[in-house]
Amino acid sequence: MIYAWGITDRGVVRSQNQDSYYLKSAGDDLVIALVCDGMGGARAGNVASTLAVETTVTYLEGLSREALLQAPGEHLAQAALLANEVVYYRAEQDSECRGMGTTMVAVILSGQKAHILNIGDSRAYLLGEEGVRKVTRDHSVVEDLVHRGELTPEEARIHPQKNLITRALGAEPEARTDLYELELKAGEFLLLCSDGLSNTLTDQELLYEVLYGEAPESCCQRMLEIALSRGAPDNVTAVLIQLV
Repeated sequence: MIYAWGITDRGVVRSQNQDSYYLKSAGDDLVIALVCDGMGGARAGNVASTLAVETTVTYLEGLSREALLQAPGEHLAQAALLANEVVYYRAEQDSECRGMGTTMVAVILSGQKAHILNIGDSRAYLLGEEGVRKVTRDHSVVEDLVHRGELTPEEARIHPQKNLITRALGAEPEARTDLYELELKAGEFLLLCSDGLSNTLTDQELLYEVLYGEAPESCCQRMLEIALSRGAPDNVTAVLIQLV
């Protein structure tokens, strides 16, 4: 059995919510979810994230369940390529959207197997009794510095360039996404989120709220309230998936 919940909020500082997300449960053993964080100005960021979600969902929902589950990773990658084309074309044709783009983190969870795609710095976490693990790697300036050993993860959280990403949907004619596969055990959770959440709560705080807070169905709301209480300078989006 799989349960899932999602939430999004513009935060305290931003005048508009440029995050978009999608969450669908198909029966008790299949969940499709994605989170996009748009960028590129007052209007364009919202356009980019919305277009990316709509294009991805249209492609995935056009597949039969059998076709989707035969190659979920390949279908996520193809959906992201199509989303990139749509966002990039709109940015080229509409002067108000010039330079826009969006991050994406997406998952197809079937039974115990998760296929996860990301581009940009929206993240997927695996949380359980063994702790918290960031599944995805950010495509960002500071993540590259951490990977090279020039910054610690703690230093990266407060680095002045922490919001500079190196890949995004719509930024270039072709998108370079990363794919991950993992097996979940009963009692474990997947968390997808935009950087508005991961920049305001530490990994250990996320773990505490998911595992040791109140009921799982209220967890996204609790994490959002913590982010808001800390000034939530960015839009905040979270999708929580539980395997039981």
